[in-house]
Amino acid sequence: MTTAPVQGVRRETKREDSILASRAPTEWSPADSASLYGLDEWGQGYFAVGADGNLLVQPDKDGGRRIDLHKVIQGLDERGITTPIIVRFKDMVAHRLREIRAAFDAAMADNAYTGGYSCIYPIKVNQQRHVCEEIRDIGGPLGFGLEAGSKPELLAVLGLTENMPDMPIVCNGFKDDEYVEMAILAHKLGRTITPVVERYRELELLIKHAKAYGVRPRIGMRCKPSARGAGRWESSGGMRSKFGLQVSGMIDAMELLRQNGMLDCLKMLHFHVGSQICDIRQFKNAVSELANMYTEMARLGAGMDTIDIGGGLGVDYDGSQSAWASSVNYTLREYAADVVYRIKAACESAGVAHPRIFSESGRAMVAYSSVLVVDVLGRNRYSSDPDMPKVRSLIAAEPDGAPQPILDLIDAYEGAAKRDPVELHHDAAQAYDEALSLFTLGYLSLPMRAAAERLFWATGRQVLARAQGQAGGDDLHEDLQVLPEFLSDIYFCNFSVFQSLPDSWAIDQIFPICPIHRLNEKPTRRATIADMSCDSDGKVDRFACVDHRDFKPVIEVHDLLEGQTYYLGFFLVGAYQEVLGDLHNLFGDTHVVHVSLDDEGGWEIDEIVEGDTVREVLSYVEFDHEDLERSVRRDTERAVKKGTMSVGDARSLMRFYEGGLEGYTYLE
Repeated sequence: MTTAPVQGVRRETKREDSILASRAPTEWSPADSASLYGLDEWGQGYFAVGADGNLLVQPDKDGGRRIDLHKVIQGLDERGITTPIIVRFKDMVAHRLREIRAAFDAAMADNAYTGGYSCIYPIKVNQQRHVCEEIRDIGGPLGFGLEAGSKPELLAVLGLTENMPDMPIVCNGFKDDEYVEMAILAHKLGRTITPVVERYRELELLIKHAKAYGVRPRIGMRCKPSARGAGRWESSGGMRSKFGLQVSGMIDAMELLRQNGMLDCLKMLHFHVGSQICDIRQFKNAVSELANMYTEMARLGAGMDTIDIGGGLGVDYDGSQSAWASSVNYTLREYAADVVYRIKAACESAGVAHPRIFSESGRAMVAYSSVLVVDVLGRNRYSSDPDMPKVRSLIAAEPDGAPQPILDLIDAYEGAAKRDPVELHHDAAQAYDEALSLFTLGYLSLPMRAAAERLFWATGRQVLARAQGQAGGDDLHEDLQVLPEFLSDIYFCNFSVFQSLPDSWAIDQIFPICPIHRLNEKPTRRATIADMSCDSDGKVDRFACVDHRDFKPVIEVHDLLEGQTYYLGFFLVGAYQEVLGDLHNLFGDTHVVHVSLDDEGGWEIDEIVEGDTVREVLSYVEFDHEDLERSVRRDTERAVKKGTMSVGDARSLMRFYEGGLEGYTYLE
């Protein structure tokens, strides 16, 4: 076994250890849980803990208007809707949109900015129809709009905006002839639509179709700024970014428009320096560069009136409020103030009118509004009791007695209270490694290997408990940092990481995780989380660490109680997770439930969208359920004929098979 510290795993911090160590189970309070799990930091006022230990959702940050998430899940279970479930809060979407509007309104008022502002929702962030319709209905009165990044998305957006001629539509992404023609026809339909030129060829297509249909369209142009964002997606900006024109290409494009008498149709400059920008300083530089490009284009005769700063407004997933990849070191108001001020400064310096500002802040609009709730199916744990009478009986049964590594492990375990924890760990790890080597060479029996494992893990638990007690909650010694993860439980949960948390698997995105009940009890276990898939990557072993720009390898959880279902919530999953999920192991979409506040201070279920059935998922990969049923039925008849199965058995099997095809892909 490897005993060196695991790279990238932070030391256990004073925060978690001191909270756990300083409270007896009877003294534990909901406030302790809120502090331990960082609800106030990453929750941004949307989540709290009730006096009964249940997690409360505050969709409009009003402590008097709360939704008990655990009661929602219980109510759904009574209706036959079982976990895993995504619970989506419409009122939270509305609150986020109003907060964004208010932040830019305040920034424009403070800076006497006259150009106006619209937040544009890129539907790729979450393309579920209910989400898009909510944003359309809530955002319409706020002056917000929608963005399409592909031809299918454009078709969806056109259908969503029936009889809404003033709603801004931005068309991004790779465009072929049909996509461009559709955008031009949408202009004739009366939509306020701006196709963005990403490549020179797209401009040629725009000019061709504009002339063919007699349209003078609004045209946007995407530039490649030299400035880049900060964080995991910073490579999507800069001079080597996938989309956009370099400055020389922009000049050529403007000349082509001039030659065709359409330079006044060039209305918008667009850029994108990366999603989830964690450091505001990088974004400030990029906005300044964009604003100066805008003023130069206006000076050269383009009919500019809009500047689109793209996406990037981040979400503080880990609550650390830092320039860490899973966090942000700025507030929404700071972001808005910096954008408005820098654009205003550049325009006034150049004598150019203030443009309307677009931001494509999809992640910030919807991330908070969805919570994935899963049930824990079971656990694996390493025993802290080596059962010494059994170990000694096993030794007595050995023909040649106990090998020296086993004796050394017994000595380490029984003398743990008198020895330095670090020294004890070194000796136990050495003895365990020697025992494994003997077994590999054929000199150690299987019972002795089992004894070695139990002794090693039990000694490790004593080492960890004593080291944390001696340090008073301070960081562990470097050589002991592996122990919290190695000695943690594995909690098996009823969901698929690949379907519901693809960013956790693909890019190590950290999502806040917290029990949704029993938060008035002290969590006594540390665990990693495993899903139902048969893939070893189907796990979560990176958890939010509020007071560090890092992660912790385990999460504090409660012991499982016989006959009681234990629920965990995965928070801030409203952006990208549903649309990026795949069918690994043929686990399909989960149930989605839309919950909102009612007029009487309670809550109500607006919509239940049931998850995929097994039959539906099989059809996605070209299986015909009727063919499958016929095949199994033929096999049962053969078994009946052979006498290996009774007619009643065959009937039961077919009933279960047909019912299974119509059932949830997860455990019910």
